[in-house]
Amino acid sequence: MAKEIIFYKRNLPHLHPRDGIFFITFRLAESLPVNTLQKLQEERENEIGLLRHKFRGKEFEDEKYKVEKRYWGYFDKLLDDSSTGTQWLKEERIAKIVVDKIHDLDEKRFRVIAYCLMSNHVHLLIDMKGFCKSSDTNVSGKTKDYPLADAMRLLKGSTARHCNVELGRGGAFWHTESYDHWVRDEDELTRIIDYVLNNPVKAGLVADWHKWKFSYVTNVTQH
Repeated sequence: MAKEIIFYKRNLPHLHPRDGIFFITFRLAESLPVNTLQKLQEERENEIGLLRHKFRGKEFEDEKYKVEKRYWGYFDKLLDDSSTGTQWLKEERIAKIVVDKIHDLDEKRFRVIAYCLMSNHVHLLIDMKGFCKSSDTNVSGKTKDYPLADAMRLLKGSTARHCNVELGRGGAFWHTESYDHWVRDEDELTRIIDYVLNNPVKAGLVADWHKWKFSYVTNVTQH
């Protein structure tokens, strides 16, 4: 039986099949320069525009996926290499607030597979199977019909409030948009788990991901 496809749109369109597994990246507000991101987005859109003239149907989607994967790599490297933007997650007390909330929502709003917290962003891999409802108190909000978006609203909203209190500041803590990718198959799932866990290794912060305090993978998938 084909998955029910849900499209959620804030500023960017998001593909949210029910009962899907999702790789999500969310970053701190002001963690990257706006002009740098705009340039990257324009280059990506131009390249995809050229593909539309060359390919159709599944062939286009396959080529577009390759382009998006490559530009995602550029984006993530910008985050890893950034030394000028906000980096509040470097502080253990702040990172712990985020980790504690992820585990608080585990088995309530999603099932955690893996995550990694870096200085300015979070990689999160979750399974939404069986979690098809939004919050019972969310009766009119933009995310009320989108369980994944609603779960992220709760995660980012709660941690933003608590982290701001801990830091003694106000204003935006997280960037409004999150990147999310629907994981299509087991091979892709394995690759993403390795990617998430080895992010601090790739960034040159540790030699072994087990040494990174804020990396996690469930026992059933650990290897």
